[in-house]
Amino acid sequence: MRIAIYPGSFDPLTNGHLDVLQRAAGIFDTLIIAVAKDNAKQSLFTVDERVELIRNAAAEIPGIQVMPFEGLLVNFARQHKAAALVRGLRAVSDFEFEFQLALMNRKLEPNLETLFLMPREEYTYISSRLVKEICRLGGHIDQFVPPNVVIALRQKLGLA
Repeated sequence: MRIAIYPGSFDPLTNGHLDVLQRAAGIFDTLIIAVAKDNAKQSLFTVDERVELIRNAAAEIPGIQVMPFEGLLVNFARQHKAAALVRGLRAVSDFEFEFQLALMNRKLEPNLETLFLMPREEYTYISSRLVKEICRLGGHIDQFVPPNVVIALRQKLGLA
């Protein structure tokens, strides 16, 4: 069985994330969405809230597992016997950082491959940070995130 991990903070999950995970799920038998507990970012949603939002949004996609993780990603990958990491690339500006991470992960675990997937063109400009800001300022975010995330984000920001 081919297992891959799609790690991230997903604060919140966007349609770009969802597009990447749908396509990655078609490549691997199992795709573990690994939601980072201890990221350097100030998360709006708790890790449990983010896990639940992703589970609900991806409920119809076969082969998906969603779980929190903390610590070194390569250790999490070893624990779950993953063959690959999936990373989304929106723009050239993402590449340098992602390339550096991929090389470091390869050094730490030579048997772990990194696959870069690009979201569909209509999602390349979407970021969780921008979605939160648009919502915070009263803009409509329905085209950027799944319906359950629209509701949760509006509630979290006291706009519901």
